[in-house]
Amino acid sequence: MDKYEKKTAVYTAYSKHFFFAKMLISAYVLEKNYIPLNPFNSWEYFMDDMVERDLVVRGNNNLILLADEIWTFGPIADGVFREVKFANKLGKPIKHFSIGKQLYDIFPLSNTKLVFEEELLSQISKNELFKEFAILNESGV
Repeated sequence: MDKYEKKTAVYTAYSKHFFFAKMLISAYVLEKNYIPLNPFNSWEYFMDDMVERDLVVRGNNNLILLADEIWTFGPIADGVFREVKFANKLGKPIKHFSIGKQLYDIFPLSNTKLVFEEELLSQISKNELFKEFAILNESGV
């Protein structure tokens, strides 16, 4: 294996509630032979508010621009939902995975198996979210 071979870069999108799993998620992506672009490893959680949060959001969006694919892990949070919509506008492939405390807890999920956080459900109904993810899937992603 060529250690200088270009690998597919994956933006890892997941809720702040799974911040504890940031290294596990990166390990999973690496084990699958991809390169993780993990925002929580880049600047923790909003850089502990040392800078304006908008700067971190712009940084995340730039990681999405750089990524070849977007992978979500665990329940979809409102921020993850916005990242997925942005990635879809860019035509990036989007895949969904479970989350847990060990590598073997992570496995692919279909759109119909997605779980949404309450904060997101307070903004959009579950039925609308499932329709939205079906549309994202139909758009070739």
